[in-house]
Amino acid sequence: MNNTGYLKFILTLLTLLVVFFGYLGIQALDRVRETNMRIVEKLDRLAERASVPLPPVASAAAAAAPAADGAADVANREFFAPEAEPGGRLIQATMADAANLNYLINNDAAVAGFNALCSASLAERNYERPTEFQPMLAESWEISPDHLRYRIKLRRGVFWQDFTDPVTGREHRNVEVTAHDFKFFIDVVRNPDVNCGPLRVYYQDLESVTVLNDYEFEVRWKTEYYGSLACTLGLSPLPRHFYHAYEGPFDGKRFNDDHQRNRMIVGCGPYRLLRWEKDKRLIFQRYDRYFGRALGVGPALEYIVFDLIKHPNTRFQALLGGSLDLLELTPDQWVQRGNDPQFESGALRKYQYLLSQYTYIGYNLRNPLFEDRRVRQALTMLIDREKIRHDVYFDLAEIVAGPYLPNSPYHDPELSPWPYDPVRAKTLLAEAGWRDEDGDGILEKDGRKFVFTMLQIATSPIQQKMMPIIKESLAAAGIDMKIQNIEWSVYIQRLEEKNFEACCLGWSSPLDSDPYQVWHSSQAELPGSSNHVGFVNPEADRIIEELRRTFDMEKRIELSRQLERLLHEEQPYTFLFSPYALVALAERYRNVRVFSYGIPDSILWVPKVEQKPVPGL
Repeated sequence: MNNTGYLKFILTLLTLLVVFFGYLGIQALDRVRETNMRIVEKLDRLAERASVPLPPVASAAAAAAPAADGAADVANREFFAPEAEPGGRLIQATMADAANLNYLINNDAAVAGFNALCSASLAERNYERPTEFQPMLAESWEISPDHLRYRIKLRRGVFWQDFTDPVTGREHRNVEVTAHDFKFFIDVVRNPDVNCGPLRVYYQDLESVTVLNDYEFEVRWKTEYYGSLACTLGLSPLPRHFYHAYEGPFDGKRFNDDHQRNRMIVGCGPYRLLRWEKDKRLIFQRYDRYFGRALGVGPALEYIVFDLIKHPNTRFQALLGGSLDLLELTPDQWVQRGNDPQFESGALRKYQYLLSQYTYIGYNLRNPLFEDRRVRQALTMLIDREKIRHDVYFDLAEIVAGPYLPNSPYHDPELSPWPYDPVRAKTLLAEAGWRDEDGDGILEKDGRKFVFTMLQIATSPIQQKMMPIIKESLAAAGIDMKIQNIEWSVYIQRLEEKNFEACCLGWSSPLDSDPYQVWHSSQAELPGSSNHVGFVNPEADRIIEELRRTFDMEKRIELSRQLERLLHEEQPYTFLFSPYALVALAERYRNVRVFSYGIPDSILWVPKVEQKPVPGL
């Protein structure tokens, strides 16, 4: 949640969600947390998302108009400090470099965060009142009562960042953002040749985007869809003059493979990409022509930097040494290193809040080992989550029973996580036909041993500590779980190709999540889909489809709880934890505020006398 717009809310899901939602939401939770709140916002927004004026008929209703006194004419201005002094930096760490910087085709949550720095959307949610949308690129909007038509009026004088085309060498300067750029975004996302399947799901019910003039357009939806509000007001423009700088029709495959342009970011948001030093760092500089500056929502910090530091201990030492300004600590660092003199003196301050995310173990349901839900229930009951919570997370996480967090209205309070119960688990395995017939200590069925491989992220300290505990518990029940340690880029590729047996990841959980892309059967076999485990269940499909067209909150809660109970019984995932964000931040930063989605860096500032330069710049 920051002034880069609602692009920064939800691909939960797209990883991959996440990854979205994103893809915009899927992503390993440790990876999501690496780039702080901007990544969470971006995944949330992408996962939720989206021009003749609405005809003046009785069914057309005005909405979203700014307050008469102008107090809400731009989102979240109330949280920006008028006394903020411009300048300074914020250096963070990222644990892996990006393959490319095109967030539409790259399912890495960090890439979503990088683009969020440079982007803006039509509206964004208020930090304190997240159900309330406030204007950003949109000056105002009108919504028909059935939420099928949205008329958008854009601000004038919003400019794309200047750039020189890396292919043609042509310079593009003073190019204004128009309604055509929003239509181009939709056209690209809906192009079947563009590798953005998980994001495309959110617009499958969109009928059209009609440009009325340069500053007005209309979005029409085919059917009533609960997510149409967030999808539409979360729309960000895509620079056509950058991505379609050639004659003839747009080429989706060319968009995917445009390696030179995909190393760049051209946006209209508060920051611009200054430099990408491959396998070293990314540097973003404040964009002086950002439209939000004139409206009181321009960031004060001059530079946002992401340094590539793979090992958590190396990152922690960089924090203590002053070369990092912000770091998400691991639980053991929070507990065991939190009394370091830097913290004791106040040079570093700690902030703790429960993340709107959950971790899970996903089972590839295409594998015969996991096709019986009794087996999946048994696997969950063989994992001592309370021990992991205590020994690995140092009690800085909450055990979850399903995809809705304990504090969500969609969560069924009567639903409890499966208990740690090895005796009952062994009974279920026996009922499913798994027995140690040859006495070698490994269960077997129909001549097949119960042996599988769990993917482990090479740079995740949480997984490196958790997986041996799980392996030992499963071995005691006659299951041989092997652990394969792989790099994040390879991990994502394996998921997209469905080339895995079990994985451990995390999802962002947006305010009003749409479970379609993660749980609907239509997504099970799509390349790069967020339903990477291949979950197929007709009853789940029915609930999900009804949820998408249900606006009544009580009914939505009822349906969501039905879905949660079904997933609880089916256990396509072993639902693990909702962890706490454990943030360490240098004390020189002012206006540090924790909201439900974290600490927005857009409102931070540093007094002139305490500002530091970016090394090597």
